[in-house]
Amino acid sequence: MKRWYAVFTQSHAETKAQFHLGRQGFDVYLPRTLKRRSHARRVDSIAAPLFPRYLFVGIDLAAMRWRSILSTIGVAGLICHGDQPVAVPRGVVEEIRARENAEGLVLLLPASPSFRAGDPIRVTDGAFKDHVGLFDVADDQRRVFILLDLLGRNVRVALSGDLVEAVV
Repeated sequence: MKRWYAVFTQSHAETKAQFHLGRQGFDVYLPRTLKRRSHARRVDSIAAPLFPRYLFVGIDLAAMRWRSILSTIGVAGLICHGDQPVAVPRGVVEEIRARENAEGLVLLLPASPSFRAGDPIRVTDGAFKDHVGLFDVADDQRRVFILLDLLGRNVRVALSGDLVEAVV
């Protein structure tokens, strides 16, 4: 019975490993997402692996010659326990695929109100619960940076994007 297994790739070789595993007849899944990239004063979005250095391969251990994966170009190893590969829990890969958009990119954040620099936002949990600050910027790791007035100074604080809400 075919199950999904995690493959550890060489650094920045996910696409190379995906290609060579596919050539060998394996069912390969490399989830990608949009990542913000800034270079030379320019910010753009690129498709990047959701899990850097990892991809998934569908294998039937009883019927397939899976050990050839270990010597595939771009592959560093297969996640194993002893000599046996460890299967990804059922439903994980299917859940990731269900979050893909029409372009095949995994959507990480549900649609949420977008903040602009200077918008007032409230912290909903944690050490700064109920503090109101000004939104500064967000990054691609689901963090937001806000300016909080602490002891008479504006202090830039990084928080998880789940911990803030718009002030109404």
